[in-house]
Amino acid sequence: MGIRRTHRASLALTFNYVAFAMAVSAVTTSYWCEGTRKVVKPFCTGLVTVKQTYCIRFNSSNINDTRQVQYIYETGEEKFLMRKFHTGIWFSCEQTVNLQGFNCRSFLEIAPDHERGVLWLCIVAECLYITLLFTGGALMVIEMCPCFNLINRLKLNAFAAVCTALSGLLGMVAHMMFTTAFQLAVSMGPEDWRPKTWDYSWSYFLAWGSFATCMGSAVTALNRYTKTIIEFKFKRRSIEKKLRIKQKILELEVPEDLWYITSLQEQPDQHTVFSVNGIETSYVGHDRGGEYHL
Repeated sequence: MGIRRTHRASLALTFNYVAFAMAVSAVTTSYWCEGTRKVVKPFCTGLVTVKQTYCIRFNSSNINDTRQVQYIYETGEEKFLMRKFHTGIWFSCEQTVNLQGFNCRSFLEIAPDHERGVLWLCIVAECLYITLLFTGGALMVIEMCPCFNLINRLKLNAFAAVCTALSGLLGMVAHMMFTTAFQLAVSMGPEDWRPKTWDYSWSYFLAWGSFATCMGSAVTALNRYTKTIIEFKFKRRSIEKKLRIKQKILELEVPEDLWYITSLQEQPDQHTVFSVNGIETSYVGHDRGGEYHL
């Protein structure tokens, strides 16, 4: 039984560590959502020997002469450019003009003004999620220390389960808040950021995977606690039952001479004289009881 408890404790702690690692990885990266933006190609500048597909070439060396631009129906080239972007809780990054590298800016600047409060709540909830998850894991580690007795271990196990379950609920709320803030930013955000196509990326799935393993850790720890409590109650009831049976047996262990008296009490209104250890005893029976004389 102790080995099984140790296995359950190790399983809960493993789930907690996995959830913590996935949560930290998700929060510190900016790949919750990714997609593309459709932008007009800029004008090409400078002398370039290689054809550039991310800008529009002039026919004239005068870069201010916009009338010299060759448009799509003249050159057969695409006038628009699809830039990739990815967004997280902290930053939103978009490809540069030459499609080499990314320029990043704070996602708080992109979110609508009336949704920045929700985004701040999301950030606070994510930080609390990681903090409580770490606290639950630390309590699970302390619980496995052999210096504590079983009762103290059960208390630590209960606190660990509560912290882990609470962190999972906070994480779920935080993920949903970010989803709401991002969707509103897509429809109401600045014109120079609104994406044409977008979808959830690996950090988003990593965050929900962290939530799932976190709840698995909480359920495992709570199952261990409740199973131990049920075993204690079952053993206590068994011991109490044995003690009651033993008490009844002790109550039934009366002297042998009194068995005659008990049997005669069942016969009302009778006068009987019998001998016990050589001494004559007179017994008078009544309907409501009996009396005897030595």
